Amino acid sequence: MKPRKIPMRKCVVSGEMVEKKRLLRVVKNKDGEVFFDRTGKANGRGAYVKNDEALILKAKKHHILDRILDIKVPDEVYDALYEYAETHI
Repeated sequence: MKPRKIPMRKCVVSGEMVEKKRLLRVVKNKDGEVFFDRTGKANGRGAYVKNDEALILKAKKHHILDRILDIKVPDEVYDALYEYAETHI
């Protein structure tokens, strides 16, 4: 039996290719709402950040998700990512 293909995505902060399940997804939907997608399946434009507190802080400091999603990402989204990364390493 052939082994299953592991989905890979690129972290927008570090630029490295990582397994999708080790990344956190932020989504901008068609209504212009931006939120942390815990399921990884929400409709809309997604950006992935590695599950690492340092990278999340770097993304917040340099407004990386703002540029990628072309919209102002609220601090609450970064805070939700950081809280999730602290508890789910």
